[in-house]
Amino acid sequence: MKIICIGRNYSEHAKELGNEVPEDPVIFMKPDTAVLKKGSDFYIPEFSDDVHYELEVVLKISKGGKYIQKEAASKHYEEIGLGIDFTARDIQSKLKNKGLPWELAKGFDGSAVLSDFVSKENYDLQNLNFSLAKNQELVQNGNTKDMIFSFDDIISFASQYFTLRVGDLIFTGTPQGVGKVMENDFMEAYLENQKMFGLKIQ
Repeated sequence: MKIICIGRNYSEHAKELGNEVPEDPVIFMKPDTAVLKKGSDFYIPEFSDDVHYELEVVLKISKGGKYIQKEAASKHYEEIGLGIDFTARDIQSKLKNKGLPWELAKGFDGSAVLSDFVSKENYDLQNLNFSLAKNQELVQNGNTKDMIFSFDDIISFASQYFTLRVGDLIFTGTPQGVGKVMENDFMEAYLENQKMFGLKIQ
């Protein structure tokens, strides 16, 4: 299983971090060891003093493929979920300033939180609300209609470079509102009005 992640896919988020809005999807990867086991707490890594949450809609690939055309992309996933792409922002900033890859800041153990997956048939994927609360305060409130690149765009683009396999996960980007987590914070993620997970920060 590989985890493909899309950066800067909501223009307001790109702006809040001072990044240009991209012309093509910005892709980075997380190893499978980044997945946080369901029911586990998230432990802030000792190497960072500035870990940020980034809530995202996650696609689970159900049909493998290579060079997938956009009009066929929807046939390659049946379920969606929510995930948090935890990012060591201080480490990322140092790496970016040196023109180096982001994996140390993005791919560390436990940095990919996942909900259970649900059938996409129950949702309007072009107008999908999702949100994140920290200590019962709303911090992120996104809608897929604001994505720069749609789910189908992402699958088609990524498959030109990587063969997609059953079970692969795609984090599709985060809306504005990202921020720092502290010890004893409690995060709650919602898809429409359905709570998908709660997470304690240690």
